[in-house]
Formats: sequence, structure tokens, C-alpha cells
Amino acid sequence: MDTNYLENNYLTLVGKVTGEKKFSHEIYGEKFYVFNLSIPRLSGNADIIPITISERLITDEMLSEGRKLLIRGQFRSYNSYENERNKLILTVFAKDVEELQEAEEQEENDIVKKDETTNEVVLIGFVCKKPIYRQTPFGREIADLLLAVNRAYNKSDYIPTIAWGRNARFCQNLEVGAQVKIIGRVQSRQYEKKYEDGTSEMKVAYEVSICSLELINEEGTDKKEETETQEAV
Repeated sequence: MDTNYLENNYLTLVGKVTGEKKFSHEIYGEKFYVFNLSIPRLSGNADIIPITISERLITDEMLSEGRKLLIRGQFRSYNSYENERNKLILTVFAKDVEELQEAEEQEENDIVKKDETTNEVVLIGFVCKKPIYRQTPFGREIADLLLAVNRAYNKSDYIPTIAWGRNARFCQNLEVGAQVKIIGRVQSRQYEKKYEDGTSEMKVAYEVSICSLELINEEGTDKKEETETQEAV
């Protein structure tokens, strides 16, 4: 089993701080905060992604509104017990942060145009539920894929991902327990949750939109790769 946890789960995000930071938790005297990072899409919209970060990596000025940051870290999950139910919470855990000044912003923009690294996540994990394949009313093929990504101390992150087109068709044949490597982008998506009493409310889901997908065989080598990029609006 692959135990190189840093290679199993790593991401790079470039975006601007939006809103105020909030206290999250404290471990052995080290405080952690959560703030939102706004990451532009090619469509002109933006993904608003929650970032969890140690107080030892930041200053108050760094997290002020509109500051542009480069974040490197991991996409993680944890369970929150709310209203007598477990809820899967997703967040980016920052391991390194850089503030981009104006001169650096221009240089970073040039890099981004070439490499498109404003939002990229790489995950190596195991399929833990049978993928759900479907077609939208407009004929777009979609598959929901839940990955279990190993982390240190016998923990795992459960990351929802979504595949499009031929990747979606490929996913529908994956068996539970299959190991895959995906490259994609972290996205936020609003949806309407309806309750049994007839009421509803708008919520936000976080997931990885798959650009590249590889099935890894038992020897750890690539068996097959399908690539398709989908820019969600």
C-alpha cells in the first residue's frame, strides 16, 4: 500500500482572500483558523474555497480582504456531528502560503497562463462507493466518484469527485477498491436542499472536478488513462 501521503494528496491554489478569518481549533497550543479564498474560473465565475491554516504561517495583514495568496497543501475531510447526524466537512489544509505582491502577481499571471496552476489538485486514492453515472437533461455525461485517500496516523480523507464525458463512462465500470490517480480542480457548487416538511435551503458543496484519470494496477503502474477537461460554470 502506498504510504507516501504527501504524494497521495497535494494541491496548489492561487486566489484572493474574501471575508474574515474565523477561529477553527487548537492543538497543543497551536491555533488554526479558517478563511475563504476566491479562485477565478475561465468562465468569469469564481470558486470560494475554505482554507484551514496555522497561526504560525500567517499574519493579520496577510489575510486581509483582497490579498492575493499562493497556497500549497492538501484537500482534507472530517466528520462533524450536527443535528444527530454526521456531516462530511471538506477544507484545504494549508502547508505553505506565499503572499503575491504586485510585481509577483504579474509574474504569477504569466506562469498561470502557461501552466494553468491557479487551481490544481492531485489525488491517489481508492474507490469506496460504486460510482454513480448519469446523464443530464441536456445529454451531458456525469459520474460521481468518492475517493478514500490515505493520510498519516491511519486516517483517510473522503473526497467527492466528479467526472465528465468519456471519463464519466470510464468511471461507471470502476469497482469498489480500485486505486486511481486523478488530477483536477477544487470547485464550489451551490445546490438546493429540500426537506421532508417541504422547506428548502441553499447550500454549498465542495468537490474535485476531474481533468485526468488513471487506473493503477496492483503493481502500482498505470493501467489506463482517460483525459477530459470540463469547465463548470
